[in-house]
Order: sequence, then C-alpha cells, then structure tokens
Amino acid sequence: MPPDITTSARAEQPLLPLLRRFLPYLWPRHAPRLRVRIVLAMLLVLGSKLVQVYGAPFALQGAVDGMGAGDRSAATLIVALVVGYAAARFGTTLFDNLRNAVFERVGQEATRGLASDVFRHLHRLGLDFHLSRRTGAVTKVVERGTKSIDTMLYFLLFNIAPTVLELALVLGLFWTRFGWPLVAATCVMVVLYIWFTRVVTDWRNALRAQMNDLDTGAVAHAVDSLLNFETVKYFGAEEREARRYEGALRSYADAATKSENSLAWLNVGQAAITNLMMAAGMAYVVWGWAQGRFTAGNVVFVSTLLAQLFRPLDLLGMVYRTIRQGAIDMAAMFDLVDTPASVVDAADAVPLVVGTGAVRFAGVHFGYGDGREILKGVDIDVPAGTTCAVVGRSGAGKSTLARLMYRFYDVTAGAITIDGQDVRGVTQASLRSAIGIVPQDTVLFNDTIGYNIAYGREGSGEDEIVRAAQGAAIAGFVERQPQGYATRVGERGLKLSGGEKQRVAIARTLLKNPPVLILDEATSALDSRTESDILATLEAIAERRTTIVIAHRLSTVVHADQIVVLDEGRVAERGTHAALLGRGGLYAEMWTRQAQERAAVGEVLAAE
Repeated sequence: MPPDITTSARAEQPLLPLLRRFLPYLWPRHAPRLRVRIVLAMLLVLGSKLVQVYGAPFALQGAVDGMGAGDRSAATLIVALVVGYAAARFGTTLFDNLRNAVFERVGQEATRGLASDVFRHLHRLGLDFHLSRRTGAVTKVVERGTKSIDTMLYFLLFNIAPTVLELALVLGLFWTRFGWPLVAATCVMVVLYIWFTRVVTDWRNALRAQMNDLDTGAVAHAVDSLLNFETVKYFGAEEREARRYEGALRSYADAATKSENSLAWLNVGQAAITNLMMAAGMAYVVWGWAQGRFTAGNVVFVSTLLAQLFRPLDLLGMVYRTIRQGAIDMAAMFDLVDTPASVVDAADAVPLVVGTGAVRFAGVHFGYGDGREILKGVDIDVPAGTTCAVVGRSGAGKSTLARLMYRFYDVTAGAITIDGQDVRGVTQASLRSAIGIVPQDTVLFNDTIGYNIAYGREGSGEDEIVRAAQGAAIAGFVERQPQGYATRVGERGLKLSGGEKQRVAIARTLLKNPPVLILDEATSALDSRTESDILATLEAIAERRTTIVIAHRLSTVVHADQIVVLDEGRVAERGTHAALLGRGGLYAEMWTRQAQERAAVGEVLAAE
C-alpha cells in the first residue's frame, strides 16, 4: 500500500474555493456570446446522453430479441434496429465533438483572461518579491496554473456532470425493468469505485506534488544557471553546475517513477471493481432469464448500459487526478495572485503634475525589512533644472535613493516630493512616467536595438528612434550593422559591449524625454575613454532637466551644481566640488584616494 511520504501542503488545497475563484472566468459577466456557447454545449451534452442511454441499448436489445424469436420475416425490422444502434453510437460521437467545438472558445478565453490577470499582478508586485523569487520557478507556476483551468473546465462540465446524469438515467431504467437488486448492486459498485479511486488518487497526488516541487526546482536552477553562464565560466564551474542539475533531475526521476508506478494500483483496482459488477449484473439477468422473467436481449441491454457507464467511470481516476492536480497547480498560482503588493497607490492618489521638476528628500528614513536601517534622516534639496550628485562609499545608500524615488519601496519615515507633491500621494504610473533613469546595470530585452530604444515611449515612430540614437551617439554604430535597427541584442543585451548597452539605455531615456533624470552609476563599468564619451552625452541630455547623479567615481561629478556625500545613511557633507575639496573632509579624502588609485593604474599601464 502507499508508502509513508510527507504530503505537500498544496496537495491538501480544498477544491470548492478554487472552483469559486475561477467561476467568473467560466461565466464571464460581460461576454454574452460566451455564455450562449456554454448553454449550447450543455444542451449537446444532454442530447448525447439521452441518445446514448435510450437509443443504442434499446436498439441492440430489440435486434437480439428479434433474432432470438426465430421469425425470419422480421429481418427488415431487425436490420433497421441494427442501423438505429449504429446511428445512435454515431450520434453520441457527433454530439460530443460538436460540444467540444462549441466550448473551445470558452476554454481559451478563460485561460487567456486568467493568464492576463496573473501577468498584470506579477508586474504590480514590489521589487522585494522579484528579488526573492526565482524567475524560472515563477514562470513554471504560472504556466501550470493557467493551463489547468481549461482542463478542469472540460472535465468538470463534460465528464463528471454527464457521468452523474448518465448514472441517474441508468438507475432509472434498471429500477423500472429489473427491480431494486440491480439498482442496489450498481450503487454499491459506483460508491466503492469512487472511494477506491479517491483514496489511491490522493496518495498519487501527494507523490505528484512532490514531483512538481522537484521539477520546479530543477527548472529554476537551470534557468538561474543559464542566466549567469558568464559567472559559471569565470569560475570554471560548468561541471559543477551540470552535476547539480543532474542531481535535481535524478531526484525528479525517482519521484516520477514512484508516481507512474502507483498508476498500476489504481488501474488494477478499478478493473477488478467494474468487471465484478459486469459479471454480477449479467449473472442476475441470466438468472432471471432462467426463470422466464427476462429475455436474451435483456442480457445485452444490461451489458451495453454498464459498458457505457464504465467508460466514463474508467476515466474517473484520470479525471479526479487531473482535477486534483489542477487544484494543486491553480492553488500555487493563486498564491501568487494573493501575494499583496508592497507598494500600492493610495485610495485618493492623483496623477503627478510636473512643473519645474524640483526634487526634495525631507528627513528620509528607510530599511529593507531586515532590521537594518539604510537611510537615517536624509535631507537633500535639488532645485529645478540643476544637477545634484550623490556620492559615498559602497553601502552608503546611494542607489536606494533612486529606488525610493521610483517607489519600488516606500520610505519608512520622512517624505520625497517632486514640485511639492509627495510621491506616495500620486499614482505610480504618472510618477514613473516623469522620471528617466540610466541604470548602473543596463539589461536589454532579447529583441532588436530599435525595439529596446523604442521601449522608452510606447508608439514611438522610426524617425524619433533614430533621433534618440543620434542624441545618444549610437546611431553610427547601429547603421554600420548589416540589419541596422533590426539587429538583435541577445539575452539581456549580451551581444553588445558595456558602452553600447549604456548608449542604448541613454537613447531609451532620451526618447522618454522625462523632466527628472537619474544617472545611477551609469559609467561605473566602462573604460576611461568610453566613460569620457558617454559623460559628454549625459551632460548634454541633463541640460534643462533636474538631474540626480549617483556615482562612486568622483571624477564623473565635478561639474554638478551640488554634491551630497552620504556616509552610513546620513548626509555627511554637501557643496560644490571646489568647496568640498577646500573643506578637507570626507569628500576630499575620497578624492585624494581615487586620484592615487588612478595614478597607480597609469604607472602600471605605462610600464606595460
């Protein structure tokens, strides 16, 4: 019997609450045509069962009884009954396939609606969620969950419901034609069959849930490893990654083998119950025939009805497994849907109205939730149209300021305002449309250069894309490519160099044309020559915009109208480059140290 295993919590998800959750997708409120399709499909189900129960068995019984009577003059009638039997079987198949054709659009629309809602919700979730989840695991959960709804709808509507209807019709015929013993035996068989199927299937579902967990883990590891293939190669870890992946696959294979082998228990048990009932039912009719109560055709009648009833019952195990598995998959997906967004628009949020674009950080406190406070009362005033540089040691909280401006997180105390409007009181969409960023790590979509530039503003024309590329000094490079702006950049833009990716990011931001600009370590990964070229481009696009430059290398911010030095989450110094050097404080110390490092590098290069 079933081994002792730890059942996954998801395998215990109650079915009815899940059914209620996707019922709106089955019966869409604003889609009357889909509702008509559902009603028509159910009518076809009813027609199929009536023909199957009242057509085929009676026709076959009449033909057998007619032939048993020995009256050869009735051959024409018997032929007609045989043809009617064949027609009834064909009618059942015809109704079933028409039903599938009518319902297909409903299932596809339900799947589309659910997948779309989940995808939108994933994008509404905060940065903390996406940083703590593996992309491969999330996409696998969504894929399984959205696929399960179509399957569950099909089996619930076109297997379980028709089987219940057919069972009721068969029991009615058995009661009126053969009496209570055959009805009682059929009910006992069905109850025993359902009980056995449920017990074994629940065991199999526990195995299946374990198998899914291992499968998700294997896929997540594979995606994570491939996304970081450069790191793998840096450390010569190809074989190490292959062994880890092979180990994950081996665990999955062991769980899958147990799951598939358990199917034998189910099939053997189901076959024993159904064939025992078939033998008992036909033996009862033969006993009645021996007493003169039943005809030979009644034996065929009973065997035909039971065989037709067994057909959907034989699928009941698979149907129950599919529905329970669908419940597991949908529960995992609905767990994602139920995950609350850490940052949401206020109930009275209004669109941000940007006038001059002045930015202010007023007493900002923030921590990432691990008990460690990153920003400790930061005050920064960036007048409209000026450039403010934020510098400091690693971990001082510089990039956190950009994330807070975009409302990837909310401040724990204090406020961030743009033109006097608290960013927590405006809609996130309007806030983010007013801010442009050139990030430290530019990640591009695996599409064309033109697509990645055009991502800055939806609906941009080709001429606008070209002008943005020219403004970012990348147009010449693009035009030298055989496919021009249709050149694909590869996964995360890895076919481009660091400087080329940065210029694409700049072009994308130029196309957006925001009043507030953030340059987050935009040149930290570039060589000196490329950095100099891009700095000139960045200074050009920063004109007439409120610009916040987050930098580690001080040589890139000497032109700023003001420089703010962060140290351990606090503003340690502020002023112009010259004023801070004259003060001889932390900024001057950082400047001297970086100058020495640059000199040392220059000596090494000269020696080579």
